[in-house]
Amino acid sequence: MKTYSAKAADLQPKWYVIDAEGQVLGRLASQIAQILRGKHKPTFTPHLPCGDFVIVINADKIAVTGNRLDQKVYYRHSQYPGGLKKTTLRQTLGGKFPERALKHAVRGMVMHNRLGADLMGHLKIYAGPNHPHEAQKPVVWTGPEALLKQPDEAK
Repeated sequence: MKTYSAKAADLQPKWYVIDAEGQVLGRLASQIAQILRGKHKPTFTPHLPCGDFVIVINADKIAVTGNRLDQKVYYRHSQYPGGLKKTTLRQTLGGKFPERALKHAVRGMVMHNRLGADLMGHLKIYAGPNHPHEAQKPVVWTGPEALLKQPDEAK
């Protein structure tokens, strides 16, 4: 029995839309990382970007559990003495670029090499409910695990 290995020409990426409103940050980020990697497909090949494109809308309305809004801190350094900058998750979500919190979480869950950088290019995050990717005909992600909260249809 031979192991199937997909070729670059065999890849057929799809486009998915995920609404982040009310979703927990870490759980959503892990689902997005799996979609980007292509682990949900039977044709998964480790050395190729065989995943799909992901469009995330309403990234500014993401939820977190516990006291993470004030306790989670993002650090950056200017490489100058005393150049350490700290930003809490609350400041990030309320600031000019609230989508950076989700992008940072997903970046930590994909590989830290060239393939991971290529996969991050397949992720499109928008703070509001609109996105400019209607021409790609994206479908709503329901997922094989369906861990994401689904809207209540009974209401």
